[in-house]
Amino acid sequence: MSTFTRMDESTPEQWAVIGAETMSNQSRVAESVLSMLQSLETITDGFAVNQLVHSLQTATRAERDGADDEMIIASLCHDIGKSISVPNHPMIAAEILRPYVRPEIYFVIKAHQDFQGRHYYSHFGGDPDARDQYQDEPWFALAAQFADDWDQVAFDPDYDTLPLEHFEPRVRTLFASARFALPE
Repeated sequence: MSTFTRMDESTPEQWAVIGAETMSNQSRVAESVLSMLQSLETITDGFAVNQLVHSLQTATRAERDGADDEMIIASLCHDIGKSISVPNHPMIAAEILRPYVRPEIYFVIKAHQDFQGRHYYSHFGGDPDARDQYQDEPWFALAAQFADDWDQVAFDPDYDTLPLEHFEPRVRTLFASARFALPE
């Protein structure tokens, strides 16, 4: 147990204990993510399926299209921020994923709403070509594939969607160890 009451009075030894305890409790991250995913079942907001089904369909499509595990789980978690706030859900999801995925996947999730905007931004007075601002980014093609092939088509109540239990072991594996990410 740490004894400091102020960070500016802490020691490297105390931080070593905190780091070790944090890593030994890393499994709670997967539990929190799974709980947040399950909470999406209560959010429909006018779509044909709830947001959990949408997330599962997106991940199912990514898996069936040959995406790697990081991209599949990011696809599963891409709308997890909606459990907190719909307007800024991409940033919330991206920041949750950031220590666990490659940088290009982080940026795909962070920008996915602008890529989806081609289908609905104009209905709200926005720019349907918002994705074009990212065209020189090295992750642009992956973001377009995510948005066009997996995400925007994942609202079908009749689609053969894999259940959350199918993805759970990979969620636990991905969130078992973080890459320490400093702010940009």
